[in-house]
Amino acid sequence: MSQDLLSLQGVNKAFGPVHVLHDVNFSVRPGEVVALVGDNGAGKSTMVKCIAGIYPIDSGTIRFNGEEVHLTEPKAASQLGIEVVYQDLALADNLDIVQNMYLGRERGSKWFMNEVAMEEEARKTLASLSVRTITSVRLPVQALSGGQRQTVAIAKSVLWDSKVILLDEPTAALGVAQTRQVLDLVRRLAEQGLGVVLISHNLGDVFEVADRIAVVYLGRLVAQLAAKDVTQNQVVELITSGRSGDLGLPKPETAAISGL
Repeated sequence: MSQDLLSLQGVNKAFGPVHVLHDVNFSVRPGEVVALVGDNGAGKSTMVKCIAGIYPIDSGTIRFNGEEVHLTEPKAASQLGIEVVYQDLALADNLDIVQNMYLGRERGSKWFMNEVAMEEEARKTLASLSVRTITSVRLPVQALSGGQRQTVAIAKSVLWDSKVILLDEPTAALGVAQTRQVLDLVRRLAEQGLGVVLISHNLGDVFEVADRIAVVYLGRLVAQLAAKDVTQNQVVELITSGRSGDLGLPKPETAAISGL
């Protein structure tokens, strides 16, 4: 078993009196897709923002490649190779694919942008991900379909020598064919040795591409299970009640939480 690429150990996060994350233990290894699932308000977004350096953790440890790290700002996470593709994609419709992929990180001097080098590298990145649905890297983003936009956003994150990519609802609002393209791309990321965290409400997508499933319930990570060892009904029960049979929270703790 390979070493964890990214791990959270006993992580807590509160906003004033509201304790959002409780002693969270979470990990992702190179070459695997870990699905992070939970109901709205369970704490998934807060976890992602702690990993991305947007929120500092209150206590606990975050390790990257076995070394403890302090992610006090998004730049610190990016420098390690942690990239987040948010649901809104953060793409500029009026710019083309190359300009979007290099937005804020353009190559060249302050007087001259090396358009040729950027275009070549953008093509190579898309080719490395076996992207065949984009005919030209000079197409404006506003002319792309939803699936193509998601592909550009993911390729943009891969461009910077990423090691862990967090994908926030990458198939939301996509059609069947576009969803297929994105899910294939998620698997290719893992096959290239990246650690992928997939945040999704679509359990069909989760079971299709995830190696492991991590379930968050009321700020607690109640289970991390191999996808092949759990059923969709069990995951639904874990999401809605924090427990399914012998999986998840022990009964006394579940009862205590329900009584809050």
